[in-house]
Amino acid sequence: MSLAVGRLPLTPSLGVYNSLCPTKLIPKPRYAAVRTLTEPSEPGKDASLPSAANTNNVLDTDALVLYFPGPKTVTGEDVLELHVHGGPATVKAVLSAIPKSTSSSTIRYAEQGEFTKRAFLNNRLDLAQVEALGDTLSAETEQQRRAAIRGTSGVLGKTYESWREQLLLARGEIEALIDFSEDQHFDESPTELLRNVTRLVKEILHSIKLHEMGSQRSELLRNGIRIALLGPPNVGKSSLMNLIVGREASIVSSEAGTTRDIVEASLDIRGYLCSFADTAGIRTRSSLLPAEEKEAPIGKIEEEGIRRARQKALDSDVIIVLASVEPHPNGIEGYRLNYDLSTLDLASSAPESLLVINKSETVPPSVLAQLIQSFKTDVLSTALPEDSPLRSQDPILISCRTAEQRSGGVDDTDPGKIHHLISRLSTSFAELTAIPQDMEHLLGVTARQNELLGQCRDALDDFMAEANPNPLIVEGVPTEEEVEADIVLAAEHLRVAAGRLAAITGKGEAGDVEEVLGVIFEKFCVGK
Repeated sequence: MSLAVGRLPLTPSLGVYNSLCPTKLIPKPRYAAVRTLTEPSEPGKDASLPSAANTNNVLDTDALVLYFPGPKTVTGEDVLELHVHGGPATVKAVLSAIPKSTSSSTIRYAEQGEFTKRAFLNNRLDLAQVEALGDTLSAETEQQRRAAIRGTSGVLGKTYESWREQLLLARGEIEALIDFSEDQHFDESPTELLRNVTRLVKEILHSIKLHEMGSQRSELLRNGIRIALLGPPNVGKSSLMNLIVGREASIVSSEAGTTRDIVEASLDIRGYLCSFADTAGIRTRSSLLPAEEKEAPIGKIEEEGIRRARQKALDSDVIIVLASVEPHPNGIEGYRLNYDLSTLDLASSAPESLLVINKSETVPPSVLAQLIQSFKTDVLSTALPEDSPLRSQDPILISCRTAEQRSGGVDDTDPGKIHHLISRLSTSFAELTAIPQDMEHLLGVTARQNELLGQCRDALDDFMAEANPNPLIVEGVPTEEEVEADIVLAAEHLRVAAGRLAAITGKGEAGDVEEVLGVIFEKFCVGK
């Protein structure tokens, strides 16, 4: 068994290696070598002499040593790896011997995140890659890992730097026009120049919208997909949640209204991080039967629970609307579907929604088919908005009771059809986070990057508003003349936009003035 002690930044003299392996040449770069690690010699003694070597304590025999010379390393600096045998005692002995080496540089333990910081300072990673690396290390689900790994390639950083350089060039051209228009001859008028820059800005704005879309998808993967269970009291919301999460997260009772507040639980479903919310049963006075209103009127506490349930639904990414098969003397063969129309309305506006009917085991299949057909014809097709996805959706039939009673049986691989529901959920998750294959790197866009992209977009929108000439209005009437664009203000909007892009990759605005002047002198040859 071997243990990687760590990666240590070195001086060119490789003092650490020479002290631990005084009689052996440095290994060939990037090739593993077997070495005996010994206690560094006392000052004044020649470690290469047999007498000195015999007095040294052997720390580890047959240790694995690798040497990586900079700058082509993970940090951009020289790196030495020591892989030693044994347990904590051997590791402690080697770590204690390292500070005694003849290395001229100060040796200390690395601070938290220091290797990543060194990689950034030495231009081995940009900030976008650093963030992606952090997401990779903290990923708990497969989809989180896949989203995080998209950002480690460096594509995002290179893209943002390309945009920044293009805006820098455009700003240089505009500022050259401002500063030297009287002394130099320019082939383009201010209006023509702004039109050319406008075309560039339009392309960047379009790309920013795509990146913001990718950020929305990646946020669902990073922070979890929020799912709300809605429906009337006693349709099986709590039972369904307990079956999905695999534990008793919610109280289950035959008494209606046992859930007053919101009960939440997080879990991994097919690689997606999900947050389930079991809400209070929603019922409205208009939807209650006379007997129900008389026996159990809606009180203030229940009204507050319903209000919270509605708010949770508005904040959710997926809404599962539950209905149930219940006895009814006036229904088809004594049965009816217990549903709440307001929850169906609420789910119609959700990004994704599923309609689930519980207690399907209580009636024969033929009766259940009639109930569903009547429900689709009389309710879904008439009472819901025309653009509601529930109108064309086939309800998912489940039985929480069957799943609970036969969860350990072998005669049915999916008792109660709960696994079928989970499969439908994972399909909805895939649709929510779908992105074209050639744009999968956009899943690496983080919340910080998205915020800065939004600020860049605002600045570019301001530029577009300033660069596009508007009709001159005299006494409230538009004329054929155009308001001349303020190119100074337009250039400032480009500066702000480029600064927001620089903040994403960590390039900063240091030297920005020199870069702008460089563009001016190179392109227009001022001073010749």
